[in-house]
Amino acid sequence: MNIQIIGTKKCRETRKAERFFKERGIKFQTLDLKEKGLAKGELRSILSKVSLDDLINTEAPLYKKKFAYMDFDAEEELLEHPELLRTPIVRSEGRVSIGNVPALWKSWLEN
Repeated sequence: MNIQIIGTKKCRETRKAERFFKERGIKFQTLDLKEKGLAKGELRSILSKVSLDDLINTEAPLYKKKFAYMDFDAEEELLEHPELLRTPIVRSEGRVSIGNVPALWKSWLEN
C-alpha cells in the first residue's frame, strides 16, 4: 500500500496522520508543503477526488486576510500559496482524504 501524506511538519493534524500509519507499521511518504508545494498535476489529481471547497482552509490566516472577501482563481492560488490547503491530505491508490479521518484510513487498510 502506497501512502502519501501532504502537510507541514508543524501541523498537528499532519503529525496525527503520520502517527496513525507509523503505529500500524505502514510505510508512507511525506510531502512538506513548506519545503515544496504541490505540482499542478498533483493538485488536479487530488481535485478529481475531492471538491475544491473541501480543500481550501477557510480558517487559514492568509485566507481570512486576503481571499475571504474577493473572487479568485482557487486552483492558481492553491499552487502559489500552499498554506491555503486543508491538511493533512492523504493519498493512497487513487483515494484521497482531507483532514484527520482515522476511521476512513482504517477502512483503506482493511480492503
